[in-house]
Amino acid sequence: MDLKLDAAAVEALIREGLVAAGRGGLRVDELRSGYARVRLPFDAAMLRPGEVISGPTLFTAADSAMYALVLGHVGAQLMAVTSDINIRFLAKARPGDVIGEASFLKLGRRLAAMEVRLSTAAAPGVTVAHASGTYALPG
Repeated sequence: MDLKLDAAAVEALIREGLVAAGRGGLRVDELRSGYARVRLPFDAAMLRPGEVISGPTLFTAADSAMYALVLGHVGAQLMAVTSDINIRFLAKARPGDVIGEASFLKLGRRLAAMEVRLSTAAAPGVTVAHASGTYALPG
């Protein structure tokens, strides 16, 4: 699977197209064939009662990781859109940067099916949520 864009180019596209991602400091840490890792820097606004990262924050990280993966492999197709996402919350997400690691299940001409493992910098290697989803590709 060849990359069409590198991590810096994907990060710039996401920040330009999704202003909230830029405000939140989204970073594309790594992008390689079939894999993307994104990071949402910790902010106290991410917390819900109980001092855990909120579900909407984890969902944002999952969707952003999938978007980064798609853009890296199909190029600047900003109208690639989320078709569906399922997320399973597996453990308390302790305060820290949120890390999303996405990989393809299948990259087709019209659809991209992916999965994402989510963790936090507070507990590296502990999967706090798992998401699977599909993006509809333009064309």
